[in-house]
Amino acid sequence: MAGFPGNNGVALVALVTALLTCGSCASAGSSGWQAAKATWYGAPTGAGPDDNGGACGFKNVNQYPFSSMISCGNEPLFKDGSGCGACYEIRCTKVNNPACSGKAKKIMITDMNYYPVAKYHFDLSGTAFGAMANPGQNDQLRHAGIIDMQFRRVPCKNRGLNVNFRVQHGSNPNYLAVLVEYANVDGTVVQMDLRESRRGHPSGPWRPMRRSWGSIWRLDTYRPLQGPFSLRIRSESGQTLTAKQVIPANWKPDTDYRSRVQFR
Repeated sequence: MAGFPGNNGVALVALVTALLTCGSCASAGSSGWQAAKATWYGAPTGAGPDDNGGACGFKNVNQYPFSSMISCGNEPLFKDGSGCGACYEIRCTKVNNPACSGKAKKIMITDMNYYPVAKYHFDLSGTAFGAMANPGQNDQLRHAGIIDMQFRRVPCKNRGLNVNFRVQHGSNPNYLAVLVEYANVDGTVVQMDLRESRRGHPSGPWRPMRRSWGSIWRLDTYRPLQGPFSLRIRSESGQTLTAKQVIPANWKPDTDYRSRVQFR
């Protein structure tokens, strides 16, 4: 999260003005929409971070299924990492800014907003911020720097994808770190467990992993782990999925292991 766009000379003035208005104090109403502040960072038509990543550990957020429609969330949204992967619809109306279209656009939480200016603060990619504008007015809206907007939680639909597990750099037989991504429905994972194998078959108890950071889970052990590894994940709403022997015995760091399971 990089704060406000450095090339926007009116951002500071807009920030002060926005904080003095009561637009963000409006109630959510019966539609499920809640009030928030929106800023943007990175390149105007980019995916936020220069490395196409963020504090959740996801990579290539400029590509599908993220497609640059991503955001940093402050703590009520990021939730110390347990909010990683959550999907939201966002919108702004002409009451917020003349360039706003009022049409809902879908984004995903992929990063942490360390400098919130409201209870709910989405620091969006330039692409996502501009997507709330009328056709041809994307730059005009981005020039505002900060606006009032509305948001609501929606199910994630990563079409054509199953849950993916990526073994992280530095993993070894006594330390395994795994990124989980592309979860449908809740989009978030609140627990991951690992089961080892003996003679090629799942064996022994499920061992709880702990969140390392973002959407990355780790297991430290005094003895070498025996693959293949089965992984069990639990979503925010309590659904569980088991990816049987998804990580092979000859696993390697910096490698993706696509499962055959997905939340429905």
